[in-house]
Formats: sequence, structure tokens, C-alpha cells
Amino acid sequence: MKGNGNLTCQEKILSNDYVDLITDYEGAEQFFEAVGADFCHHRIDEGYGVTNVRRSETPPMSIGYYGYSAIPNLYGLMQVDRVPFNPECLGAMGNIQVQNPPLALQGSGVIIGFIDTGIRYELDVFRREDGSSRIVSIWDQTIQTGTPPEGFEYGTEYRRADIDYALQSDDPLSVVPTTDTIGHGTQMASAAAGSILNQGLTFRGAAPRADIAVVKLKGAKQYLRDYYLIDDKAEAYQENDIMEAVKYLQQMAVPFSKPVVIVLGIGTNMGSHDGTSPLASYLNIVASRRSRSVVVCGGNEGDKEHHYEHSMPSDVEIRVSERMKGFCMELWGSLPDDYAISIRSPGGEVSPILDFRNGIDKTIYFIFDRTRITLAVVLVEKDSGDPLIFMRFDNPTPGIWTVAVTSSERQMRGTGLYHMWLPIEQFLEQSVTFLTPSPEVTLTEPSNAAQVITISGYNSHTDSWYPVSGRGYTRNGCIKPDLVAPGVRVPAILGEESGSCIAAALAAGCAAQFMEWAIVDGSAPAVDSRGTKSYLIQGADRSGDVVYPDTRWGYGRININGTFETLARL
Repeated sequence: MKGNGNLTCQEKILSNDYVDLITDYEGAEQFFEAVGADFCHHRIDEGYGVTNVRRSETPPMSIGYYGYSAIPNLYGLMQVDRVPFNPECLGAMGNIQVQNPPLALQGSGVIIGFIDTGIRYELDVFRREDGSSRIVSIWDQTIQTGTPPEGFEYGTEYRRADIDYALQSDDPLSVVPTTDTIGHGTQMASAAAGSILNQGLTFRGAAPRADIAVVKLKGAKQYLRDYYLIDDKAEAYQENDIMEAVKYLQQMAVPFSKPVVIVLGIGTNMGSHDGTSPLASYLNIVASRRSRSVVVCGGNEGDKEHHYEHSMPSDVEIRVSERMKGFCMELWGSLPDDYAISIRSPGGEVSPILDFRNGIDKTIYFIFDRTRITLAVVLVEKDSGDPLIFMRFDNPTPGIWTVAVTSSERQMRGTGLYHMWLPIEQFLEQSVTFLTPSPEVTLTEPSNAAQVITISGYNSHTDSWYPVSGRGYTRNGCIKPDLVAPGVRVPAILGEESGSCIAAALAAGCAAQFMEWAIVDGSAPAVDSRGTKSYLIQGADRSGDVVYPDTRWGYGRININGTFETLARL
């Protein structure tokens, strides 16, 4: 970490008076030093760093000025609903068969890392039989009174010794004050790795003897929530904090000499949906390393009417509910075309055709509708290489808004295909939907990353598709999701859970079982996330009436027992 100014780097990271920028590591420090800025800079990994710069010394948030990928996207929890213990979901994945002899794989010697809302560490579900904790560490990004992890500047790290000491107290939270007030992270961890004896029923997660590591994410800064017009009640987390969390967890493979499975139950509709965002790119790097697996949920946007796909010229209609303070929308085009738009308000005001390719944001005022729309047009977005139009609707009039999409040159040079996405449901104060949506290409970011294991959910009780789940493929046609896992009424310690996040937690437990066999037992010691994914695909259950891969089912329903049956036949 390097910086200057009167505040410490920790204070700058936490302060709303400092913008957070995801920067290319090489040259970032030299640039801000040359202009005399008050900043801090921290390297994440190959090619990526985070720079915190005083807001008063920088222009307002602008894609035209900073570039799209430099401004952290915001991610939300992929939780649908919480609806006591039935092992049916584990049985559907072949998980219980593998937990029992002769394989007896329960995740021993493997760390499962959760990037989420924290964990209620005092629950019996996260302890060994002797009462000690199975949690190797918790990095709480929200608590600044303790010592951060080595190499990081903010938050507090609690090691297993700290947690065990707290568990001996009558009031553990007075000793180690981190907890999970929302419950999402606790549910994820219990489904993936929980094990207790509760009211005469044996509760078990998918990998009940795995070690657990947790990062509790800090909430997004207010200036970013304001910029993206996020609902005040929504949980939102910054892309750069998530990247720091991934770095923290993946490093554990070295000092603990154990394989690490990282699972993310968060997502966003912001981004190119082709796996090229900074977070997705970094996850690809980590997933390619030995002894690491990365499991990402595909999101719950399949039935939300937040995706539109068409070829220009065409008119896109968006229904906006009353009492909507605002929302953002993104249009991603395809080469070699470029794109222009005109916007019609519910009251009939029409903007001119906005054809500008100089990278400068433009603001349109609809006088009678009292709405302000800010647009940024990026002819070549840095990471994806494709055209992007970013639209920010401030105080939109309720009713039907129409966006006419045409070519800047009035003549298409390619297919004219484009995609548009509205924010995830949790980020919207009221309903905003496309009138003619497409349910395909609704996987949330970063699940479009090529090397990660992308999981959507299905109903294992009926063997049917779960319509809430995000569908593939990626925007550029790559095969995603990879697999589906049970995602409806899944047993967890705080009650049954539904959603793609809990499906990803179960899949992470299966990945831990496989890595125990492969790495801990030495059967395939060089395996990484790509190898784990391929083995899981080989053993997946597939129906005769579906052609695989499929935009909903991927390569099939995860079956870890099927994976080992396949290996036994070789």
C-alpha cells in the first residue's frame, strides 16, 4: 500500500470523501503522484490495483472521464426467500453417498471460503465434536478496531484461536464481536459445510468436515450508491472489496497447505456479461491456480424481466412504476457496429438522436416530465472491446419510456445485435421492467467468467427447472451455466432457503469433496477449478429430452457420486 496526504490509507479506504478506482497496477501510482493527488494505492494481483483518491481533487463520477471498468460495480445478495431438516437435496446430488464409506469424503483437509454477510460463528453447526470452531479465520471488513489481515489495510481479522477463546465465554460476541445480522452468509456456510446434532435430527451440510473461512463484506460507499441510484434499503457491495476478499481467501492455500474452494452468492446485472469485468477476470486468474476452485451462483434474474435482446433499428419499451427515484440501464452492442439512441418519455417528449463518440457524458432534461437522464457512450469499452451505452434515469416519470436504438452511421456494418440490462431486483426501489423481455442471457456477473464453476438452481423435489434462476449463455455465446444444483427449499441452519446462492453453496460442498479426493488424498494433486469443473460435468445427471449443453441446465444436474462412478469405469 502506498499513498500520501494526512489521512491513513485505512481512513481513505473507508471514507466517503475518497473515490475508489479499479486501476491497472502499472503506472497508477506514478500518475497520481505526478498530479499531486491525495491518494492511496493497493495492489490486488496481476494487472489490478485499487486507488483511493480524494473526491474534491477528482471530477464527479463519469464513465467518459474514468472509463467504465474503473468505477466499481455494485453487487447484491442472490437470495430469494427463506421458507426444518430433510436430506433430500444432498441425496439428489449424490452427496450423502460420497460422504459415507467406502469413499467417506466429507471435505476433510479442504477450506471453503465464503464472501458474504459474515457468519454467526457461535452456532454449533460450525463446531467440531469437542466444541472447538471449524472456522480458521474471519476477515470482517466492517470492524476497524482490531488488526487487519497481513497485507491489507482495513477491517479486522479473527483467527481460530480468537474464536475458540470467545466460545469459552458466556458472551462470545463481547470477545469476538463479528456476526451476521442478515443471515445470508450463515445460511450459505451451513448448507455447504454445516454439521450438528439438533433436536434429534442430524443436520449436515454438503462437506461437514471442511474448514471454513469467511470474509464479511463492508457496505458500498454512499457516493457509489448515489451514482448508481441504488435503493436505500438494498444491501450493496463494491467490486473492489470483493476482489480484495478473493485475494485474502485464495492466499490461504499456501500457509495452511490445503486446497481452497471460494464460493460467491452475490451478483449484479452491471457489466458486459461476457466474463471480462475486473472481478470476473481476477476470478479467472485464481481459478486457474492449483488447489483452488471458484464456485459462483448464476443469480435469480431469470424471471425478472430485466434483460432485452434485439437487433437495431428497434424500439425498446420500459415500464417504470410510481415513486421510483431512479435507475441505471446498460446497452451492450457488438462489433463492428456502433450505436445511437433517442429517448421518448411517457409524456411524449423526445430527445434528439444522441450520436456522440467522444467519450463525454451527456445530460438530457425532460422539462415536462421533470426527469434527468445522463448518458455515456463508449465506442470501445476497454475490457470487453465492445460498444457500451450507459443510461442513468434520475426521477423518472412513471409510465412507458421508449428507447429507439439505431446505428450512428444510419447503416449497420454487422448484425446490429445488442443487449440491455436493468439492475437486479434488490437494487430497484420499485418495479422497472422491459415490456418484451428475454429470459435468456440472464446470468448475473461474475458468473459469466470462463474458468469458474457457474451454478444455477433447479427444484430437486420435482426434478424441474427453477424459473427464478439465471439462464445462459453469456453475451458472446460461451456456455454457461456449467451445472445446476438444488436451489429450492434447501435445508440450512436458519430455515429452508431458495435461490441460486444456496445452490452454489451445495455445489461448493461437492467441489470440496472432490478436492479432498484429488488433492488431500493425492489422487489428482495438480487439479484446479477448471479440472474440478470438468470432473463434475463428467458425472452430471442428464435427461434424455434435453440437448446438452443447455441455456438452463448447462451440462446437467450435479451428481458427485456420478463423478466417482465415472472415474471407477476408466
